[in-house]
Amino acid sequence: MPGTRFFIFMSSRRVVITGIGIVTPLGADFDIFWQSLVEGKSGVSRIESFDTAEFDCKIAGEIKHFEATKYFKNAKDARRNDRYCQFAVGAAKLAIEDSGINFDNIDREKVGVFVGSGIGGLGTLEEGYRVLREKGPGRMSPFVIPMLISNMAAGVIAIEHGLGGPSFSVVSACATAAHNIGEAYRSIKLGEAQAFVAGGSEAAIGQFGVGGFSAMRAMSTRNDEPTRASRPFDKDRDGFVMGEGAAVVVLEDLEVAQKRGARIYAELIGYAATTDAYHITLPAPKGAGAARCMKLALQSAGLNVSDVDYINAHGTSTSMGDICETEAIKTVFGDYAKTVSVSSTKSMTGHMLGAAGAVEMAVCVKAIQHNIIPPTINLDNPDPQCDLDYTANVAKQKVVKVAVNNSFGFGGHNATLIARKLE
Repeated sequence: MPGTRFFIFMSSRRVVITGIGIVTPLGADFDIFWQSLVEGKSGVSRIESFDTAEFDCKIAGEIKHFEATKYFKNAKDARRNDRYCQFAVGAAKLAIEDSGINFDNIDREKVGVFVGSGIGGLGTLEEGYRVLREKGPGRMSPFVIPMLISNMAAGVIAIEHGLGGPSFSVVSACATAAHNIGEAYRSIKLGEAQAFVAGGSEAAIGQFGVGGFSAMRAMSTRNDEPTRASRPFDKDRDGFVMGEGAAVVVLEDLEVAQKRGARIYAELIGYAATTDAYHITLPAPKGAGAARCMKLALQSAGLNVSDVDYINAHGTSTSMGDICETEAIKTVFGDYAKTVSVSSTKSMTGHMLGAAGAVEMAVCVKAIQHNIIPPTINLDNPDPQCDLDYTANVAKQKVVKVAVNNSFGFGGHNATLIARKLE
């Protein structure tokens, strides 16, 4: 029946965030990660995982020491998964532990997993092709395909925790994690699940990934100053800095969470997705698609622009991207655009691609919890076309009741999430 889905979606069910797990260049401890952001610390450094001598870009937000085996029930299973999947399983385990949820006390078939990757097992693909070329097809691992496909993180997390609810991956480049969280939110609102493990993961820092993005002239080559290379909205920005890692949130129906006495970080109250339908990599002029996305998300949340206290910008440190997002915010927020606090934490983590939206959702939650706006570091010489309050270099104390999280991906995919302090 026409309109039925909309009617159900507008049900009284409320969705809250009860658990957060992260694996980032600034660490896997959520509190330490947040404190690093507040202090303006960067996780960007020289790449150590491969020889960068022939590469223009030699820096990234690389995770130096990650013990995958401690996050899996079976150490052998850890070795049979790509690095991106290992990150995802780690973040999911941390999020579930953080939430305090006991799956033995609820119907596991009512718990879903939406965790995606923008690129998938790029390291596995690279290594698999090397073996094929050097040793022939008979020496290829039987795990190559399961390890490289982008849905495997969701599948393995469901297997590790015995979760039988909806499970799949939205793949939308750098909007991946935000879309996965948004679709999980919708699914709970529709009554399809009581809880979700949702987010994104990425591990593309390798010869293939760095070489491919470098060929696009998209990455910073400020190799002698790694910690100063990611500089969103700054006039001297020269491209994004790749990061790796994962972030996962536990979403629950509010009544279910309250019944078990859960600690609630924030309520997720708005979500929208749009497409630029313009270009495979460039944003639409004046950020038109992004503006529509923010506007629809605000409508879904029932908010006015003046209700928003903080925007965690997509802010990648690319020339066109930062300008278009600024123009989009101005389009949606009008005169209030100069009042709302904005920042890009990619200045510290690098751009974690398919994981970015979930990491930045976690940042929004912390901003609400602590009433602090994390800074955009390296914003020393503002671009005249980027003239909003980007919280340059120093964190700011401010009451944050509502936070907006923007994520935009190659292909013109846009996602906006909105979180609010629980009332």
